[in-house]
Amino acid sequence: MSSDVKNKGWQVVIAATGINLALGVLYAWSIFKGAIKASIEKGGPGAFQWDIKSVNDPYAVCCLTFAFAMIIAGKCQDKIGPAKTALIGGILVGSGFSVMAFNNSYAAWVIGFGILAGAGFGFGYSAATPPSLKWFSPAKTGLIAGIVVGGFGLAPVYIAPLSSFLLANFGIQKSMLFLAAGFTIVVCGLSFLVVNPPAGYVPAEPSDPGPVAKLNAAKPTVNASASEMLRNYKFYVLWVAYFIGAGAGLMVIGSVAGLAKKSMGDMAFLAVAIMAVGNAGGRIVAGVLSDKIGRRATLFIMLAFQAVLMFAAIPVVGSGSAALLVLLATFIGFNYGSNLALFPSFSKDYWGIKNYGINYGILFTAWGVGGFVMGKVSEMINAQPGGQSKSFMLAGILLFVGAAMTVFLAELKPATAEDKTPSQWGEFWAEFRLGLRVFVGFEPETIRTQRAGLAPGNAALPGK
Repeated sequence: MSSDVKNKGWQVVIAATGINLALGVLYAWSIFKGAIKASIEKGGPGAFQWDIKSVNDPYAVCCLTFAFAMIIAGKCQDKIGPAKTALIGGILVGSGFSVMAFNNSYAAWVIGFGILAGAGFGFGYSAATPPSLKWFSPAKTGLIAGIVVGGFGLAPVYIAPLSSFLLANFGIQKSMLFLAAGFTIVVCGLSFLVVNPPAGYVPAEPSDPGPVAKLNAAKPTVNASASEMLRNYKFYVLWVAYFIGAGAGLMVIGSVAGLAKKSMGDMAFLAVAIMAVGNAGGRIVAGVLSDKIGRRATLFIMLAFQAVLMFAAIPVVGSGSAALLVLLATFIGFNYGSNLALFPSFSKDYWGIKNYGINYGILFTAWGVGGFVMGKVSEMINAQPGGQSKSFMLAGILLFVGAAMTVFLAELKPATAEDKTPSQWGEFWAEFRLGLRVFVGFEPETIRTQRAGLAPGNAALPGK
């Protein structure tokens, strides 16, 4: 591969990461929510006249809109290309923040942030990862996906202090106008750099691609349609696991500034910014780790660790310690971020790159539904005495269930001419038994290596 082509690939990755850095304003919602709550409580001319219980609604609607817009945006990305799709996203986000800049009514913010900006996030986000992956070998799927989506997670590092500064000096609505102009210029400008490789382009393979890539290479090329994907039980296992992993993380992310305010006061935005570092780091680390030890094993580790953290959150939040709260939020953000690298990689591995946009868009609905449902349920539970602890307990139990479900997710294995197409239920139970044997260590190395198509000395790790 020539240096010009390689540089072009990294140019696309950098531009895509830049787009996500702008769109990651979603994770700064807790900063906006705090300002809206303060305005409602203060009252007076120009104050927000909302029901205090509805303050989180624009965020919840945004998560849903973001997720379902990904289906349409994914189809657009596959048909008209990533540049035009990202351009549409930039215009929608700018329009949404402009609506909020000129009206502080509940309906205007639900439409502006919840629907317009939410749809813009979906269009911009869906245009970032697919072209980036197409420029690189499957051996780097986890790494590239982690870097690109890492931009979205890292965004609050600058957006949280920037938003706090703007809100303190210019008020809510002028701040929204500044953000509208900035995001429109950045996303629309970078959209022209996000392009697919030329027809017939084949990325160069590294000298040692790793065991996951070897299994990918040994497997016939798969380019499943959306309908074929929906007939595969793995889609539904992934959807539920994504719903749980994303929902639990978003439940904390949407409220972290409020939790931190009790112990950190006006410096609560630092908790949001530091958590964002963990969020971005989780995407990159999980992506790289999944290239090395497999997607399923990595997902199991991340969901199980997140479950433990949810139970640990109960005494930590009650302690009032700012240091412990920031540390906890960072690790929760880290584990949540891992979902955003793992599930795009699962989608590409299982169903190919040709229809990746719409296929991952459909799978991504789990993220939006999870954020909406878990956010609303936690708000309802938190309104009860001791509700906050119950919210964390519920999330922890669900995360353990999600970790257990990974046993149904077979790693890739090469097909042979003698293979017969099993029924979906037959495949489901066969993979369950196989996965269980691998996880508990009952599958001998010779069986694993034969199944993986590798020499005994290069056996895949358990869980592969």
